[in-house]
Amino acid sequence: MSEIWSKLIDIENHYNNKFTETGKLSLDYDFINESSKWTSRNWTSNNYRLANIVTADVRETKGVWMMHCCIFPHINDPSPIFGYDIVAGKNKITGFFHDFSSTGFPLHPLIEWFGKETKNLEWKKTRELPDWAKRIFSPHIIAASNVSEGLELNQIIDMGINNLDHYINCVGETKTTYIDNTGMQNIYCENQKLNPHNPRVMTNLGLDEEQISIFIEKCMFPEI
Repeated sequence: MSEIWSKLIDIENHYNNKFTETGKLSLDYDFINESSKWTSRNWTSNNYRLANIVTADVRETKGVWMMHCCIFPHINDPSPIFGYDIVAGKNKITGFFHDFSSTGFPLHPLIEWFGKETKNLEWKKTRELPDWAKRIFSPHIIAASNVSEGLELNQIIDMGINNLDHYINCVGETKTTYIDNTGMQNIYCENQKLNPHNPRVMTNLGLDEEQISIFIEKCMFPEI
């Protein structure tokens, strides 16, 4: 197994363990065919409304491993939405996206913390964001590509663990009785579903139209 895949699967295991420790599994969906293995798991807890991990393991057939993670706070919590996405070949991460996305409160302590944690990080190759992404992501979003071994890979791994742990420890602390973020969370999901890359990648990696709909509409970005 390549070093990159090994480290990223360690990240997946850390995320699964963290959500199992802090929440209750509400959806466990596996889809396996001759060319791919896809899994999606959703958890809920008193501190977050929904945590989702989708992985695609097509290393043997396509030479690709992919993981998507989103954590949605409860609708009465102004905490940001946690997002962490990776697409990786054997020797290179072709796409990496990570953000604490505002739910209407851009000065939330978690977003300020994320900005301080990431402001000094440098990436050799960044990605220009499309309009749908600019509408929902924070100014601190990391959108990198062409990452191989070394400093950039270590940054991705360290953030994957440290930022998740900090988010899980803090989300839910700002719940109130006078905020309803249903609309803002739905706007986030609506714009994510404008991303043409997700269904295209899923098609290329072995899913049919029905399976794609299940993963995007029910697992990754379900509206309230």
